[in-house]
Amino acid sequence: MTSFRPAPTWLADAVFYQIYPQSFADSDGDGIGDFAGITDHLDHLSWLGVDTVWLNPCFVSPFRDAGYDVADYLNVAPRYGSNDDLAGLVDEAGRRGIRILLDLVAGHTSIDHPWFQAAANDPDDHRYIWTAQGRPDGFVASPGTRPGAYLPNFFDSQPALNFGYARGNPAEPWRLPVDADGPRANRHALRTIMDHWLGLGLAGFRVDMASSLVKDDPGKVETARIWTELRHWLDTAHPDAVLLAEWGEPEVSIPAGFHADFFLHFGGPTDGLALRSLWNNGEGTVEETWDPLDCFFDASGRGSPRPFVEAWRQATTAVDGTGSISLPTSNHDFSRLNCGPRTADQLPAAFAFQLTWPTLPAIYYGDEIGMRYVPGLPDKEGSVLGPRYNRAGSRTPMQWDDTPNAGFSTAPADRLYLPVDPSPDRPTVAAQRADDTSLLPLVRRLIALRRRTPELGSNGSVEVLNVGYPFVYVRGGRYLVVVNPQRHEASCPYAVAVDSALEAQGVEIADGTITAQGFGYGIFELGG
Repeated sequence: MTSFRPAPTWLADAVFYQIYPQSFADSDGDGIGDFAGITDHLDHLSWLGVDTVWLNPCFVSPFRDAGYDVADYLNVAPRYGSNDDLAGLVDEAGRRGIRILLDLVAGHTSIDHPWFQAAANDPDDHRYIWTAQGRPDGFVASPGTRPGAYLPNFFDSQPALNFGYARGNPAEPWRLPVDADGPRANRHALRTIMDHWLGLGLAGFRVDMASSLVKDDPGKVETARIWTELRHWLDTAHPDAVLLAEWGEPEVSIPAGFHADFFLHFGGPTDGLALRSLWNNGEGTVEETWDPLDCFFDASGRGSPRPFVEAWRQATTAVDGTGSISLPTSNHDFSRLNCGPRTADQLPAAFAFQLTWPTLPAIYYGDEIGMRYVPGLPDKEGSVLGPRYNRAGSRTPMQWDDTPNAGFSTAPADRLYLPVDPSPDRPTVAAQRADDTSLLPLVRRLIALRRRTPELGSNGSVEVLNVGYPFVYVRGGRYLVVVNPQRHEASCPYAVAVDSALEAQGVEIADGTITAQGFGYGIFELGG
């Protein structure tokens, strides 16, 4: 395993919060969220207790894929404000002890990027992957004077940057080696982009499609070498910065140089089974090729935490303390916790688990109040990926209060980036801050408990006592966690003395038995 500089000390205790910038807060009334809106609501994040925010892409873009089609890596999109506005956000966040990470789209650009506009008219430009003639499967016809076709990385409007091929083929001359001029130029460009933003005070990057760089790369060996090279540079040039991978396979991404990787709804040999086995109840964002399964956090009680626990153990063993695994509540690409048949009363148990398991928690904006996945929305900036896969439902405006547009924007409702959840009982930050029994204060208390209790953090030990309903584990040898996400009461034997309940609802420990009511949860300090 390659030796890297140890991760910055702040990462081990981080609680991530993901902001989809166009949907968080609109300061100027144009219907689209912006940097000033985020700045105006930093006190909410500070009060909640999160300390690390990552923003979805905010660079210049035609927004055919919600900003993941970058047209200028060094300037922000005017819809969000200016580079100075982003600098102001970073400064104000820093005053509150909050770090800001950007989303780095490393594997492709927009067809509107000047690099691509030049390459489309220059047969000697190898910044992208081009055929000299014809159009092989998966390629898109050249839009310029250059003959042939280019390879996209996601949508057709997102041409793949050329980082080379791990394996050559004389019949496919576009397969350049990883050390060819084009791939080397792109590796240099990545460093330039990262250096630019880190020099302005950003704390690091979440890297989109991090495994997609080198093509036909068995085991991602050559792609890993690129990230290893960048990590060594980062360790020297920006030792306090971090790289988070959208890879979904920590066993590969962390040895390659990432400080952390997310369990995702895709990735690895099981195509994201670990995360889907927790949250995915078959509603919201569903890929048709996924094997149907009953998730653990479902009222039916037919799921199991075992697939997650086994995947976590395997990844943790492989990583061996060299990096971290992050567990998100949801994100801009898959369903929120509150989705389909899952109701608000099922969410406290989910957060009790997520904020006490030895991973880095990542809270998607609005999940802390139980915002729901909104079905039936039209395609917005490439949100629809399949007949049952519309990402727009996870991207609706943040619900701040009961004023028009839920306090997100003063624009007319028909000018909003996406419509606000129309439910009359939609949750809001203001209402839940006024109600100590609601989800938001619970999430705040759980974050605070995690912060003051190192045994509950990402590095504390875990001993699983019952892999079922209820799910029972001990952290650091001192704290017992009980989670029962089904609607029915569940019990299991337990004979150790419990000193006190730190946060609990519907869990009783008596006569050698743990009894958890439906949707019950509890965090207990064990007796001395």
